Amino acid sequence: MTSGGTWGHYWGHLPYRLKMCPQMTLTAIQIKNAKAKAKTYRLYDGNGLYCEVTAKGQKYWRYKYRYLNKEKRLALGVYPNTSLKDARLTRNQAADLLAKGVDPSAERQAKKHREVELHENSFARIAHEWHVKFYQDKEPGYAKRVWRALEKDIFPVVGSQPIGMITGPHLRKAILNIEARGAIESAHRALQICGRIYGYANACGYTEKDPTRGLKMAIAPPQTKHFAAITEPKEVGKLLRAIDGYEFPVVKAAMQIGTYTFVRPGELRKAEWNEFNVEDKVWRIPETKMKLRKPHIVPLANQVIDVIEELRTMTGNGQYLFPSVRSYSRCMSEATVGAALRRMGFAKEQVTGHGFRHMASTLLNEQGVWHPDAIERQLAHTDKSKVRGTYDHSKHLPERKKMMQAYADYLDSLKSSADVIQIQTVRRKV
Repeated sequence: MTSGGTWGHYWGHLPYRLKMCPQMTLTAIQIKNAKAKAKTYRLYDGNGLYCEVTAKGQKYWRYKYRYLNKEKRLALGVYPNTSLKDARLTRNQAADLLAKGVDPSAERQAKKHREVELHENSFARIAHEWHVKFYQDKEPGYAKRVWRALEKDIFPVVGSQPIGMITGPHLRKAILNIEARGAIESAHRALQICGRIYGYANACGYTEKDPTRGLKMAIAPPQTKHFAAITEPKEVGKLLRAIDGYEFPVVKAAMQIGTYTFVRPGELRKAEWNEFNVEDKVWRIPETKMKLRKPHIVPLANQVIDVIEELRTMTGNGQYLFPSVRSYSRCMSEATVGAALRRMGFAKEQVTGHGFRHMASTLLNEQGVWHPDAIERQLAHTDKSKVRGTYDHSKHLPERKKMMQAYADYLDSLKSSADVIQIQTVRRKV
């Protein structure tokens, strides 16, 4: 067995443990002392591992293997940053994958793709994608407030982190920062927003985690508080007289209609002429403008019809009943009514535009004349129970029409007299 062919045949049949014996593998000294030659050459360590020495003296670790009957190579690092020991360890890990039927090269590419995707999918990027998709058709002011809450309180803490790597403690820190400044309700809202973002991320496959779960218990419960409102009848009369004397007619009309109809401020200022049917005395607000995304019917008292007809001579040629002073293509600012109330001498702790709703709810419920569900439906509140949920807003519209006219008459009576005058109407049959 002195010929090359004979020794080659003999070597090919040696047991695996002899092929891997220390005397037949590379040493760290050999790798260190390997010099550049005219052409690239290889130093074999065994079991597919070798060191490729280039003509410039660079040394690359490679792993040669076969997968699906095809010869493939996997780069394992560059010497001396990757030592012989490190190269063997990586080779063994690749061999383990191969033994499980996994292509080490394909697995490496998949891992790189996962890592890139993970770091590209930051919380801030996914939040932006969610916001664009679900808030582009929402009321601009509301959409802006949601985004501002994220920018102010959430992004500084977790915005740049991959959404799939954010843990409960990470997010809890951002939420508790909000709570620490006394903004309990804002903390709960921020957590709800984050929960929606994670629901979207889960559905899109960006992550399977949801660190918002259970965090509600880490925040103090929100305190129930109503918008400032005037509910004492005598004071209500003073407010109504002040509104009638306000110097700017369009804003005055907005406040008058607001007190008579007690719709939400956003629904009021975005009212459009095509939503009103004066003949039927009905204002139909589309679901896109409603908080609960359900269409709402507002019966119009005679007093409201009078205000509308007068207002038509001022803004009837445009889209909105209450256009912006800067552009008739936009509706009145959300701060206009509040500013008018302040201008009339009412502090924000006394009354707000939203307070007209609380005023109506208090006065109507205290009178004990109307079905509680009629009041709740007219306020466009969500159903409190399955029983109350059966009260259909359009089916019982006649009772609500009577209620709205009687309420408008009652407000006028308070406005014209300092005495408390009880509402005149036929008591509902139970």
